[in-house]
Amino acid sequence: MNIKRTVTALIFFCSIIIFQLASAQTNYSDVKVDELTDVQIRQLIQRAESVGYTEDQLGQMAAAEGMQPAEVAKLKIRVEKLKNDSSFNSQDKKSQGQKNLVVQDDSSVRSYDGEINDSDTSKSAKINLANKNKKKMLDAFGNLIPKIFGSELFKNNQIKFEPNLRMATPKSYIIGPDDQLIIDLTGDNEANYKLQVSPDGNIRLQYVGLISVAGLSIEQAISKIRSAMSSTYPSLRSGRTNVSINLGNIRSIKITLLGEVVKPGSYTLSSLSTVFNALNASGGPNENGSFRNIQVIRNNKIVATVDVYSFLLKGIQEGNIRLQDQDVINIPVYQTRVEMSGEVKRPALYEVLSMETLEDIIKFSGGFSNKAYTAKIKVLQNTSKERRITDVAADSYGKYRPLNGDKYVVEPILDRFANRVEIIGAVFRPGQYELEGGLTLKQLITKADGLKEDAFLNRGYISRLNPDNSLALLSFDVDKILKGTEQDISLNREDKVTISSIFDLRDEYKVDIKGEVRTPGTFEYAEGMTLQSLIQMAGGFKEGATPNRIEIARRVRNSDARSISAKTAEVLNVNISSDLRLQDSSFTLQPFDIISIRNSEGYQVQQQVKVEGEVLYPGIYTIIRKDERISDLIKRAGGLTALSFAEGASLKRPGPEQVSERDSTDRFGNVIKAKAGSSLSKNAKDRQREEMQKLANLKRLQSGDNNVTDTAQLVQEVKILGSDLVGIDLLNILKKPASKYDLLLEDGDIINVPKQLQTVKVTGEVLRPINIVYNRNRGMKDYINGAGGFTYNANKKGAYIQYANGSVDANRKFLFFNNYPKVKPGAEIFIPKRAPREKLGVAGVVGITSALATVAAVLISVLR
Repeated sequence: MNIKRTVTALIFFCSIIIFQLASAQTNYSDVKVDELTDVQIRQLIQRAESVGYTEDQLGQMAAAEGMQPAEVAKLKIRVEKLKNDSSFNSQDKKSQGQKNLVVQDDSSVRSYDGEINDSDTSKSAKINLANKNKKKMLDAFGNLIPKIFGSELFKNNQIKFEPNLRMATPKSYIIGPDDQLIIDLTGDNEANYKLQVSPDGNIRLQYVGLISVAGLSIEQAISKIRSAMSSTYPSLRSGRTNVSINLGNIRSIKITLLGEVVKPGSYTLSSLSTVFNALNASGGPNENGSFRNIQVIRNNKIVATVDVYSFLLKGIQEGNIRLQDQDVINIPVYQTRVEMSGEVKRPALYEVLSMETLEDIIKFSGGFSNKAYTAKIKVLQNTSKERRITDVAADSYGKYRPLNGDKYVVEPILDRFANRVEIIGAVFRPGQYELEGGLTLKQLITKADGLKEDAFLNRGYISRLNPDNSLALLSFDVDKILKGTEQDISLNREDKVTISSIFDLRDEYKVDIKGEVRTPGTFEYAEGMTLQSLIQMAGGFKEGATPNRIEIARRVRNSDARSISAKTAEVLNVNISSDLRLQDSSFTLQPFDIISIRNSEGYQVQQQVKVEGEVLYPGIYTIIRKDERISDLIKRAGGLTALSFAEGASLKRPGPEQVSERDSTDRFGNVIKAKAGSSLSKNAKDRQREEMQKLANLKRLQSGDNNVTDTAQLVQEVKILGSDLVGIDLLNILKKPASKYDLLLEDGDIINVPKQLQTVKVTGEVLRPINIVYNRNRGMKDYINGAGGFTYNANKKGAYIQYANGSVDANRKFLFFNNYPKVKPGAEIFIPKRAPREKLGVAGVVGITSALATVAAVLISVLR
């Protein structure tokens, strides 16, 4: 009974796990996209991004979780709409914790929580003002709203309309209270007075008394003061004394701006200020304000009317009078405003006066652009019920009277030519030409300076557009058209004539030369090219080349395709003169020939080997016979020295190396110079690196681990596997010359005879890698223990030893015993690392749980 209870509890536990895993997946089969809010769509996008899906792959994720195909299509449309919505981007910024700033009308920068940010206010204000302007450029339907022409004049911080206070006093300046007059007497009488105009409009002059100057211009005040001073200073009449009167400190005046102003109110300005100074201080007209009818009111009368367009378009400040105290500037609403869009230089909203026409509006916009269609302008007009469209011809621009709300659309010209034909191919001047009246094919070829010498005369063709703009091809005989034996062809608009070259209609003719020439390769074929000419183009023969039995492989054109033994190439053997002299019977090549130059008989490049270490005469030796062996080389080197260790002698056989591109060392370590024009190959180090990489990949595959983290152990194994040492037994070689141990020498061999070796190196997965003094009575296990023994990661079965001569021996197992190889002086014992074990993941746990549940179910059925 206890077994049954245990099994039942196990099955219940597994069922709970499986139910939770199944319920963790969302079922989208019943989801209706039309019923989802934008917030829910955003949540779906965020969920997809959290698992690595992009917004474009959201539909794939929803379909995989059961959503119907029709609903998936609707979901993609909703996601695309949210991506294009500016509020979607702002929501993303909010989710990232960024504060959005709003520019208020008073230019102060406030965050959403209402706090004023004083730090770097000007920079933040500029950024957010730009964002605000961008938002204002779109209406509720996402349409672009054009700017009002002139609206940026009084809002541009770079434009200042401040009065010039350092200029000479204008003669028309009206004196008032608080002005300061500077009176200078020069000549017989010298005096200087700085007099303030009193609130009553008087100045008190010494020896003269009170003089009333308020309301007088500077010119009138000078005349009055001079007249009053004449009685006190008689020399003024005779000219012996002169008087100069100028303004000192300038008073302030109060100006009121009313109507459609950005910032209406009263302003205190300098008495030298003009209307533009006041407009600049107040921000100018607002969105509904007029730029053409700004009124200056003085003493309840309109004294001036300012048209800002005169300044914007011509630079003339018409009506920009000097203001006086208590002046009122009134900006009424605009009466007629139209929009100019399309191919004009300044598309914007323009205010129009009653006497102006469409031609004036075109001038306001800077005129047409270089791509404008000027024959007609489309006008979108507003009626009392709806809109209508009207076409205004060019001759009516000066007659059409604009209406409020008109929108003028200047369209671009058509991207097509009314009189273009084109000729390409084997003519001297290919290109586009004017289609004159009655232009024919022969005349067009003549316009293009005629045919080239390589023109294909049998056929040309004309690409022509049908009335429905579909393409048609018209072929012609080029030679007959030019000779007049065939009727000439009249050309139409957009005809494209193509005359091919004979080289365009065939493969490019080449010949190849390989083998014992100085610069083998592929060369362009020329008519009449001989074998001797090609060899000369290839730099001539190499030193060991033979001029006899040169093989030429030629293409077979008419081979029998049904024959098993059909020829695939024709091979010719040719003998020529070694000095490439001109002969009457020179062999002529054909296109696509392949020429092979071979070495001469008996020619052999010297091959060298090197002997290092404990021999009497170490150095480089040249192989003198093909059957020369290691024992012969040791004898030529004088034999072994008394300190030599023959058992540790090694043979390194890297093979012959080609010269690298720059100065490098040869296979024996000597510095060599690169020869100009020599054939270059990969550097030996690059090839060695490639071989090491291949061996490393092989080791990873053998270990079954693609994520090896400890590369030191792998590098050590690869170095041993990738070694080019050949294990030789020099003792047996010297005892039995010409035996199977006595190898034949090859070019590049390096034989190294070391001194008596006295240590053994232990590396890899041991506690303390170390060099240990050799003892003939100690085995491999003793040396490993001398290095501290195995680590917990050691692969004991994979331990191996590399001897001084390059040979390798591994651990062997007999029954339950390890049979370690014999240790010799100079050997290296290497303990590899054990492959890491994989951790049990969620999939493994689920698999084991499922297996246990199955076993439990079987047990229950058996026990019953």
